[in-house]
Amino acid sequence: MSRGGISDTAMVLAAGLGTRLRPLTLDRPKALVEVHGRALIDHVLDRLAEAGVRRVVVNVHAFADALETHLAARRDLAIEISDERDGPLETAGGLKRARPRLGDAPLLVANVDTLWRDAPGASAMADLIAAWDPARMDDLLLLARRETSLGFEGPGDFSRAADGVLTHRGAARDAPFVYAGVHIMNPALIDAWPEGAHGMLGHWLAMAPGGRLRGEALAGTWMHVGDPEGLAAAEAFLATAAT
Repeated sequence: MSRGGISDTAMVLAAGLGTRLRPLTLDRPKALVEVHGRALIDHVLDRLAEAGVRRVVVNVHAFADALETHLAARRDLAIEISDERDGPLETAGGLKRARPRLGDAPLLVANVDTLWRDAPGASAMADLIAAWDPARMDDLLLLARRETSLGFEGPGDFSRAADGVLTHRGAARDAPFVYAGVHIMNPALIDAWPEGAHGMLGHWLAMAPGGRLRGEALAGTWMHVGDPEGLAAAEAFLATAAT
């Protein structure tokens, strides 16, 4: 596929504690919880490899040694570790620490628990990459429609205009789209971010009024593996889809 100037390096955010998935995460990181016979992080790495990524930076915290050992078995990707054993830094803080490893080209960033099944003939990753336009956006989020999501009971995150411009739900009761755990961003933005633990939402809210935050909706079913119930729903859906 055409990569439109997207880096062949990506980052996977795998340092979370996964507390809502306990007891499964009492003896392993969330990244190594299995869905349909495969660790969550391998589902994500498979998607990135299919999209043309060749090098992945993975941040680690809980059960870091186990995760590093698991990742060493991958032969299709060059994997580097961004170490957060001294304390988890959340999503934006993790990117800030990893910044020297990320290069300067626009790059894919993925949560470790993002999981979806594309609709027939569709490719969410290919569509996301094709939609990236640095002249119009600083960050492009993969979105899921609430009605085609499994394991998600929240009010949604964003509304999306016809040109892809996103508006956060704010004080509204709900919004039609959920952030699906993958985005493309200009890594130069990270240079101005503070050190320490903090999330992405504040940065996204700062981009939104100028129209620099955009979104692309996936065609298919997104699975939110945030708790044991969501995991069970994903297992059941993937088992049915495989038959």
